[in-house]
Amino acid sequence: MRSIRAVSGGVMASLLAVTTLVLAAPANAAAVNYVALGDSYSAGVGAGNYDSSSGDCSRSYSSYPELWAGANSPSSFSFVACSGATTTDVLNSQLSALNSGTTLVSLTIGGNDAGFSNTMETCVLDGTSSCLSAVSTAESYATNTLPGQLSQLYAAISAAAPNARVVVMGYPELYEVPGDCWFGISDTSRTAIDGAADTLDNVISKAAANAGFTYADVRSAFGGHEICSDDEWLHSTTLPIDESYHPTADGQSLGYLPVFENAA
Repeated sequence: MRSIRAVSGGVMASLLAVTTLVLAAPANAAAVNYVALGDSYSAGVGAGNYDSSSGDCSRSYSSYPELWAGANSPSSFSFVACSGATTTDVLNSQLSALNSGTTLVSLTIGGNDAGFSNTMETCVLDGTSSCLSAVSTAESYATNTLPGQLSQLYAAISAAAPNARVVVMGYPELYEVPGDCWFGISDTSRTAIDGAADTLDNVISKAAANAGFTYADVRSAFGGHEICSDDEWLHSTTLPIDESYHPTADGQSLGYLPVFENAA
């Protein structure tokens, strides 16, 4: 009888231990304090469904940070990404959302520093020659100046949120070349713009790796869904004009969200 009781006691102890682990797992999994930093691609410009209280930051309830938070119910969620943000804007206006309790951070940043909005305006309005010149200028900035700005920002994020997993999201190529577009800029310009996106992503990827952050590349996810494809997840020139060349709601939910989920 003693041996049976001993075995039974051992089995019971094991069951209690397993039960404790099972019960504790959801609580630990839920203990995520998530902060979404960055520019318009993180804010969700182009996805519609905007939070009116976010003003000119144009944060969307259909953005990948909102969708991830809705699906994963983190313990806390602070959404401070803002349309038009540069690395300096994140440093000065968004880092206050971080603290030692932050466990997850996401951001897209760098495109505005390199002047890609102005580059796209030049490409649309001024023809191929001007477009190629503007793209070259943006690539030069991304290669020579942006790395230092990203390094400064990433160091500040690490200092403000030392316990966080930081996921740096990249940018998609904008165009399928050759594609189905009958009008608009030339394929030469489209190819150059895609090349500039690749340059930007490569710079961001290296800076993220140097900082010990996770880089999440979205280009494959958007493959076959660029402008001029049969199933576009990006706006071409559109109204309101600030939504141009930004992901649609599908681009956020089917492009950015799965990539972030895999990296978070």
